[in-house]
Amino acid sequence: MRKALIVGIDYYENLQCLTGCVNDAFAVKAAIERNSDGTLNFASPQVITGTSAAQNVAKRGLKEAVRELFVDGSEIALFYFAGHGYIEDTGGFLCASDSETGDDGLALSEVMTLANSSPARNKVIILDSCHSGVVGDRAMSAGLAEISDGVTILTASTAGQYSFETPGGGAGVFTSLFVDALNGAAANLVGDITPGSVYAHIDQSLGPWAQRPVFKTNVKTFVSLRKAEPPISLADLQALNEYFPAPDHNLELDPSFEPERSAEQKEDSSIPSPDPVNMATFATLQKYVKVNLVRPVDAPHMWHAAMQSKTCELTVLGQHYWALVDKGLI
Repeated sequence: MRKALIVGIDYYENLQCLTGCVNDAFAVKAAIERNSDGTLNFASPQVITGTSAAQNVAKRGLKEAVRELFVDGSEIALFYFAGHGYIEDTGGFLCASDSETGDDGLALSEVMTLANSSPARNKVIILDSCHSGVVGDRAMSAGLAEISDGVTILTASTAGQYSFETPGGGAGVFTSLFVDALNGAAANLVGDITPGSVYAHIDQSLGPWAQRPVFKTNVKTFVSLRKAEPPISLADLQALNEYFPAPDHNLELDPSFEPERSAEQKEDSSIPSPDPVNMATFATLQKYVKVNLVRPVDAPHMWHAAMQSKTCELTVLGQHYWALVDKGLI
Protein backbone atom coordinates (compact mmCIF):
# COMPACT_ATOMS: atom_id res chain seq x y z
CA MET A 1 0.00 0.00 0.00
CA ARG A 2 1.34 3.40 -1.04
CA LYS A 3 -0.30 6.43 0.56
CA ALA A 4 0.10 10.08 -0.35
CA LEU A 5 -1.22 13.23 1.32
CA ILE A 6 -0.92 16.28 -0.93
CA VAL A 7 -1.65 19.73 0.47
CA GLY A 8 -1.71 23.02 -1.42
CA ILE A 9 -2.83 26.26 0.26
CA ASP A 10 -3.36 29.50 -1.64
CA TYR A 11 -5.96 31.07 0.66
CA TYR A 12 -4.94 32.57 4.01
CA GLU A 13 -7.29 34.49 6.30
CA ASN A 14 -4.57 36.66 7.87
CA LEU A 15 -1.41 36.09 5.82
CA GLN A 16 -0.75 37.07 2.22
CA CYS A 17 -2.57 34.74 -0.14
CA LEU A 18 -0.56 32.73 -2.66
CA THR A 19 -1.30 31.80 -6.26
CA GLY A 20 0.52 28.62 -7.27
CA CYS A 21 0.26 26.16 -4.38
CA VAL A 22 -3.05 24.60 -5.37
CA ASN A 23 -1.81 24.20 -8.94
CA ASP A 24 1.33 22.56 -7.55
CA ALA A 25 -0.72 20.12 -5.47
CA PHE A 26 -2.73 18.93 -8.45
CA ALA A 27 0.41 18.71 -10.60
CA VAL A 28 2.03 16.44 -8.01
CA LYS A 29 -1.13 14.31 -7.79
CA ALA A 30 -1.20 13.87 -11.57
CA ALA A 31 2.48 12.89 -11.61
CA ILE A 32 2.46 10.30 -8.82
CA GLU A 33 -0.96 8.70 -9.14
CA ARG A 34 0.07 6.36 -11.97
CA ASN A 35 3.28 5.05 -13.47
CA SER A 36 4.14 5.92 -17.06
CA ASP A 37 2.61 2.65 -18.29
CA GLY A 38 -0.72 3.50 -16.68
CA THR A 39 -0.47 1.15 -13.71
CA LEU A 40 -1.46 2.50 -10.30
CA ASN A 41 1.34 3.95 -8.23
CA PHE A 42 -0.23 5.89 -5.35
CA ALA A 43 -3.88 4.84 -5.44
CA SER A 44 -6.33 7.67 -4.68
CA PRO A 45 -3.91 10.19 -3.17
CA GLN A 46 -5.64 12.49 -0.71
CA VAL A 47 -5.55 16.08 -1.94
CA ILE A 48 -6.39 18.93 0.44
CA THR A 49 -6.49 22.44 -0.98
CA GLY A 50 -7.17 25.87 0.42
CA THR A 51 -8.65 28.02 -2.32
CA SER A 52 -11.07 30.38 -0.56
CA ALA A 53 -12.80 31.20 2.71
CA ALA A 54 -15.35 28.53 1.86
CA GLN A 55 -12.63 25.95 1.14
CA ASN A 56 -9.79 26.51 3.56
CA VAL A 57 -7.33 24.26 5.39
CA ALA A 58 -7.47 24.70 9.16
CA LYS A 59 -4.51 23.67 11.32
CA ARG A 60 -6.56 21.07 13.17
CA GLY A 61 -7.62 19.38 9.94
CA LEU A 62 -4.08 19.53 8.53
CA LYS A 63 -2.61 17.90 11.63
CA GLU A 64 -5.22 15.14 11.65
CA ALA A 65 -4.59 14.41 7.97
CA VAL A 66 -0.84 14.09 8.61
CA ARG A 67 -1.50 11.83 11.60
CA GLU A 68 -3.78 9.60 9.48
CA LEU A 69 -1.14 9.40 6.75
CA PHE A 70 1.53 8.06 9.08
CA VAL A 71 -0.66 5.90 11.33
CA ASP A 72 -0.30 2.52 9.62
CA GLY A 73 2.38 0.29 8.12
CA SER A 74 2.11 1.26 4.47
CA GLU A 75 4.97 0.66 2.06
CA ILE A 76 5.32 4.40 1.48
CA ALA A 77 3.67 7.32 3.27
CA LEU A 78 4.36 10.47 1.26
CA PHE A 79 3.51 13.95 2.54
CA TYR A 80 3.71 16.92 0.15
CA PHE A 81 2.98 20.47 1.28
CA ALA A 82 2.92 23.73 -0.69
CA GLY A 83 2.09 26.92 1.15
CA HIS A 84 3.50 29.44 3.59
CA GLY A 85 6.25 28.40 5.96
CA TYR A 86 7.44 30.19 9.08
CA ILE A 87 10.52 29.92 11.27
CA GLU A 88 11.51 31.31 14.66
CA ASP A 89 13.88 30.33 17.46
CA THR A 90 11.61 27.49 18.58
CA GLY A 91 11.53 25.86 15.15
CA GLY A 92 9.61 25.85 11.87
CA PHE A 93 5.90 25.74 11.04
CA LEU A 94 3.62 24.95 8.10
CA CYS A 95 1.03 27.70 7.95
CA ALA A 96 -2.61 26.64 7.64
CA SER A 97 -5.33 28.91 6.24
CA ASP A 98 -6.30 30.03 9.76
CA SER A 99 -2.76 30.92 10.86
CA GLU A 100 -2.50 34.43 12.25
CA THR A 101 1.19 34.85 13.03
CA GLY A 102 2.94 31.79 11.55
CA ASP A 103 4.01 30.20 14.81
CA ASP A 104 0.43 29.05 15.28
CA GLY A 105 0.71 26.74 12.28
CA LEU A 106 1.51 23.04 12.28
CA ALA A 107 4.91 22.66 13.90
CA LEU A 108 7.46 20.78 11.81
CA SER A 109 8.55 19.10 15.03
CA GLU A 110 5.06 17.58 15.24
CA VAL A 111 5.27 16.40 11.63
CA MET A 112 8.60 14.76 12.43
CA THR A 113 7.24 13.14 15.59
CA LEU A 114 4.44 11.55 13.56
CA ALA A 115 6.83 10.46 10.80
CA ASN A 116 9.57 9.18 13.10
CA SER A 117 7.12 7.06 15.08
CA SER A 118 5.22 5.79 12.03
CA PRO A 119 5.23 2.04 11.29
CA ALA A 120 5.29 2.80 7.55
CA ARG A 121 8.37 1.32 5.87
CA ASN A 122 9.23 4.53 4.02
CA LYS A 123 8.25 8.02 5.12
CA VAL A 124 8.83 10.73 2.51
CA ILE A 125 8.30 14.42 3.38
CA ILE A 126 8.41 16.97 0.56
CA LEU A 127 7.95 20.62 1.45
CA ASP A 128 7.65 23.56 -0.95
CA SER A 129 7.51 26.35 1.61
CA CYS A 130 9.80 29.05 2.90
CA HIS A 131 12.36 28.02 5.53
CA SER A 132 11.36 24.35 5.13
CA GLY A 133 14.98 23.18 5.34
CA VAL A 134 14.77 23.38 9.12
CA VAL A 135 12.55 20.28 9.24
CA GLY A 136 14.16 17.43 11.14
CA ASP A 137 16.64 19.66 12.97
CA ARG A 138 16.77 19.79 16.74
CA ALA A 139 15.33 23.06 17.97
CA MET A 140 18.22 23.64 20.39
CA SER A 141 21.02 22.19 18.21
CA ALA A 142 21.37 23.93 14.87
CA GLY A 143 22.58 21.66 12.11
CA LEU A 144 21.85 18.45 14.04
CA ALA A 145 19.00 16.43 12.56
CA GLU A 146 16.94 13.69 14.21
CA ILE A 147 15.57 11.37 11.54
CA SER A 148 14.38 7.85 12.26
CA ASP A 149 15.05 4.86 10.03
CA GLY A 150 13.08 5.01 6.78
CA VAL A 151 12.55 8.78 6.75
CA THR A 152 13.49 10.96 3.78
CA ILE A 153 13.06 14.73 3.61
CA LEU A 154 13.26 16.93 0.51
CA THR A 155 12.61 20.66 0.84
CA ALA A 156 12.50 23.60 -1.52
CA SER A 157 14.94 25.77 0.40
CA THR A 158 17.21 25.99 3.40
CA ALA A 159 16.07 27.16 6.82
CA GLY A 160 17.08 30.71 5.99
CA GLN A 161 15.68 30.94 2.46
CA TYR A 162 12.38 31.70 0.79
CA SER A 163 10.70 29.37 -1.70
CA PHE A 164 9.93 31.13 -4.97
CA GLU A 165 7.34 30.79 -7.71
CA THR A 166 8.09 30.57 -11.41
CA PRO A 167 8.12 33.88 -13.37
CA GLY A 168 4.54 35.01 -13.71
CA GLY A 169 3.40 32.88 -10.80
CA GLY A 170 1.10 29.91 -10.99
CA ALA A 171 3.63 27.28 -9.89
CA GLY A 172 6.53 26.87 -7.51
CA VAL A 173 10.06 26.68 -8.91
CA PHE A 174 10.84 23.67 -6.73
CA THR A 175 7.62 21.80 -7.47
CA SER A 176 7.95 22.39 -11.21
CA LEU A 177 11.32 20.65 -11.08
CA PHE A 178 9.93 17.97 -8.76
CA VAL A 179 7.15 17.16 -11.25
CA ASP A 180 9.65 17.12 -14.13
CA ALA A 181 11.73 14.63 -12.17
CA LEU A 182 8.70 12.41 -11.51
CA ASN A 183 7.75 12.53 -15.17
CA GLY A 184 11.04 10.92 -16.15
CA ALA A 185 13.81 13.52 -15.93
CA ALA A 186 15.22 11.74 -12.86
CA ALA A 187 14.69 8.15 -14.01
CA ASN A 188 17.53 5.66 -14.16
CA LEU A 189 17.98 3.17 -17.01
CA VAL A 190 15.34 0.81 -15.63
CA GLY A 191 12.85 3.65 -15.14
CA ASP A 192 13.03 3.99 -11.36
CA ILE A 193 12.71 7.48 -9.89
CA THR A 194 14.04 7.65 -6.34
CA PRO A 195 14.20 10.50 -3.80
CA GLY A 196 17.95 10.65 -4.39
CA SER A 197 17.62 11.02 -8.15
CA VAL A 198 14.87 13.61 -7.68
CA TYR A 199 17.13 15.67 -5.42
CA ALA A 200 20.03 15.38 -7.89
CA HIS A 201 17.81 16.66 -10.71
CA ILE A 202 16.52 19.62 -8.68
CA ASP A 203 19.97 20.40 -7.27
CA GLN A 204 21.56 20.58 -10.72
CA SER A 205 18.67 22.55 -12.19
CA LEU A 206 18.64 25.30 -9.57
CA GLY A 207 22.35 26.07 -9.60
CA PRO A 208 24.48 27.51 -6.80
CA TRP A 209 22.93 30.99 -6.63
CA ALA A 210 19.24 30.10 -6.57
CA GLN A 211 17.22 28.76 -3.66
CA ARG A 212 18.96 25.61 -2.47
CA PRO A 213 17.01 22.40 -1.95
CA VAL A 214 17.73 20.38 1.18
CA PHE A 215 17.91 16.59 1.30
CA LYS A 216 18.00 14.58 4.51
CA THR A 217 17.57 10.83 4.73
CA ASN A 218 18.08 7.82 6.94
CA VAL A 219 17.45 4.80 4.71
CA LYS A 220 19.30 1.63 3.80
CA THR A 221 18.01 1.69 0.24
CA PHE A 222 16.03 4.18 -1.81
CA VAL A 223 12.43 3.37 -2.65
CA SER A 224 11.10 4.10 -6.14
CA LEU A 225 8.60 6.96 -6.08
CA ARG A 226 7.41 6.25 -9.62
CA LYS A 227 8.19 4.10 -12.65
CA ALA A 228 8.92 6.03 -15.85
CA GLU A 229 9.38 4.68 -19.35
CA PRO A 230 12.98 3.43 -19.39
CA PRO A 231 15.22 4.86 -22.12
CA ILE A 232 16.34 1.33 -23.04
CA SER A 233 14.47 -1.96 -22.83
CA LEU A 234 15.18 -4.34 -19.97
CA ALA A 235 16.03 -7.11 -22.45
CA ASP A 236 18.66 -4.94 -24.14
CA LEU A 237 20.07 -3.89 -20.77
CA GLN A 238 20.33 -7.49 -19.60
CA ALA A 239 22.13 -8.41 -22.84
CA LEU A 240 25.02 -6.10 -21.93
CA ASN A 241 27.08 -8.99 -20.60
CA GLU A 242 26.52 -11.03 -23.77
CA TYR A 243 28.25 -8.43 -25.92
CA PHE A 244 30.87 -7.61 -23.29
CA PRO A 245 32.00 -10.77 -21.45
CA ALA A 246 34.14 -8.63 -19.13
CA PRO A 247 33.75 -5.00 -18.05
CA ASP A 248 37.04 -4.04 -19.74
CA HIS A 249 36.33 -5.99 -22.93
CA ASN A 250 36.86 -4.23 -26.26
CA LEU A 251 34.34 -5.40 -28.84
CA GLU A 252 35.91 -5.56 -32.29
CA LEU A 253 33.95 -4.04 -35.14
CA ASP A 254 34.29 -4.09 -38.92
CA PRO A 255 32.31 -2.77 -41.91
CA SER A 256 29.96 -5.78 -41.83
CA PHE A 257 28.32 -4.22 -38.75
CA GLU A 258 27.37 -1.00 -40.56
CA PRO A 259 24.73 -0.94 -43.35
CA GLU A 260 25.21 2.74 -44.17
CA ARG A 261 28.00 3.45 -46.65
CA SER A 262 28.81 5.75 -49.54
CA ALA A 263 28.38 4.78 -53.20
CA GLU A 264 32.14 4.33 -53.54
CA GLN A 265 32.25 2.08 -50.49
CA LYS A 266 29.44 -0.04 -51.92
CA GLU A 267 31.52 -0.60 -55.08
CA ASP A 268 34.69 -1.43 -53.15
CA SER A 269 34.96 -5.23 -53.06
CA SER A 270 37.63 -5.09 -50.35
CA ILE A 271 35.03 -3.81 -47.84
CA PRO A 272 32.98 -6.62 -46.26
CA SER A 273 29.29 -6.54 -47.08
CA PRO A 274 26.77 -5.87 -44.31
CA ASP A 275 26.00 -8.98 -42.27
CA PRO A 276 22.44 -9.32 -40.83
CA VAL A 277 23.64 -10.78 -37.52
CA ASN A 278 26.31 -8.12 -37.05
CA MET A 279 23.88 -5.36 -38.07
CA ALA A 280 21.45 -6.51 -35.38
CA THR A 281 24.29 -6.40 -32.84
CA PHE A 282 25.29 -2.96 -34.06
CA ALA A 283 21.72 -1.67 -33.67
CA THR A 284 21.80 -2.70 -30.00
CA LEU A 285 25.24 -1.15 -29.55
CA GLN A 286 23.87 2.12 -30.92
CA LYS A 287 21.14 2.01 -28.26
CA TYR A 288 23.84 1.62 -25.63
CA VAL A 289 25.69 4.63 -27.04
CA LYS A 290 22.55 6.80 -26.77
CA VAL A 291 22.30 6.15 -23.02
CA ASN A 292 26.06 6.48 -22.42
CA LEU A 293 26.77 2.81 -21.76
CA VAL A 294 29.12 2.28 -24.71
CA ARG A 295 31.54 4.48 -26.66
CA PRO A 296 33.72 3.97 -29.75
CA VAL A 297 37.48 3.69 -29.20
CA ASP A 298 39.73 6.02 -31.23
CA ALA A 299 36.81 7.08 -33.44
CA PRO A 300 34.41 10.04 -33.27
CA HIS A 301 31.30 7.93 -33.92
CA MET A 302 30.27 4.30 -34.04
CA TRP A 303 29.99 4.50 -37.85
CA HIS A 304 33.68 5.37 -38.08
CA ALA A 305 34.57 2.64 -35.59
CA ALA A 306 32.84 0.04 -37.76
CA MET A 307 34.03 1.27 -41.14
CA GLN A 308 37.60 1.62 -39.86
CA SER A 309 37.54 -1.77 -38.07
CA LYS A 310 38.10 -0.29 -34.62
CA THR A 311 36.50 -1.28 -31.33
CA CYS A 312 33.97 -0.06 -28.79
CA GLU A 313 34.04 -0.31 -25.00
CA LEU A 314 31.90 0.18 -21.92
CA THR A 315 31.83 3.60 -20.32
CA VAL A 316 32.11 3.93 -16.54
CA LEU A 317 28.31 3.96 -16.42
CA GLY A 318 28.28 0.93 -18.69
CA GLN A 319 30.62 -0.94 -16.36
CA HIS A 320 28.32 -0.08 -13.46
CA TYR A 321 25.29 -1.56 -15.20
CA TRP A 322 27.39 -4.50 -16.41
CA ALA A 323 28.13 -5.31 -12.76
CA LEU A 324 24.42 -4.99 -11.83
CA VAL A 325 23.47 -7.43 -14.60
CA ASP A 326 26.33 -9.75 -13.64
CA LYS A 327 25.12 -9.88 -10.01
CA GLY A 328 21.53 -10.48 -11.04
CA LEU A 329 20.39 -7.13 -9.64
CA ILE A 330 18.66 -6.13 -12.87
